[in-house]
Amino acid sequence: MQQYNFPNKPNLDINVSPKLVVYGLAALVLLWLASGIYIVNPEEQAVVLRFGKAVQISDSGIHYHLPRPFESIEKEKVTQVKRIEIGFRTISLDPAPRYQKVLRESVMLTGDENIVDVELIVQFRISNLEDYLFNVAGQAEAVRGVAESALRQVVGRHSIDQALTEGKLLIQTKIEEEIRSVFELYGMGVRLENVKLQAVSVPREVDPAFKDVASAREDRERLRNEAEAYRNEIIPKARGEAEKQIRGAEAYKVERVKRSQGDADRFLTVLK
Repeated sequence: MQQYNFPNKPNLDINVSPKLVVYGLAALVLLWLASGIYIVNPEEQAVVLRFGKAVQISDSGIHYHLPRPFESIEKEKVTQVKRIEIGFRTISLDPAPRYQKVLRESVMLTGDENIVDVELIVQFRISNLEDYLFNVAGQAEAVRGVAESALRQVVGRHSIDQALTEGKLLIQTKIEEEIRSVFELYGMGVRLENVKLQAVSVPREVDPAFKDVASAREDRERLRNEAEAYRNEIIPKARGEAEKQIRGAEAYKVERVKRSQGDADRFLTVLK
């Protein structure tokens, strides 16, 4: 029977120095401790969370917190002006601005039960980072919901003529007041910077009918102005004619009285 000679098995025993283990553990501890160093940029603020509870707000600079799992941080750009678009979305700005309509947000009823298409821009920034992070969930969508609700509420209190013409500035001011009051009521940690009605129009489907109504209103206004002008022309003329007749009658009265007095005096003279 043939026999095989197997090579000698390698020796797997590795002698590890206790000092090396200590140094390795020390290095791991140092790396863990160093993971608590964090940098806050000039436009940012950071909130330090200890087991999920906010314990410190850090401004720009180099800071330290206890490494995980004891503490963690969340950073936000507090100087950046954030923008919410209602009724449309900006797709791109280069090379030319491109927008997409969002009809479920832009179409609403006015106070006189007409349909109007409104686009709104809301600009805000973070005023209190702790409130912004923990008082409201989904901050951007919450701001959008507040702005859309205020928009529908204010537009619903005004007529379509006000929304399309001279009342736009008033409506914009009222929307800003409504949004600001809700931000303060719920402590959302944001400050309203600007509210702008980007566009107010009638929906494309009812635009021909609305133009007919507007044309009829213009005709009514034109006829009213013509009637007013005719009245302003006739009334002074009639008043002048009446005044002329009165003056003529008074002159005739004076003439007749004087003539009668003269006839009476002559008769008395003859009588004597």
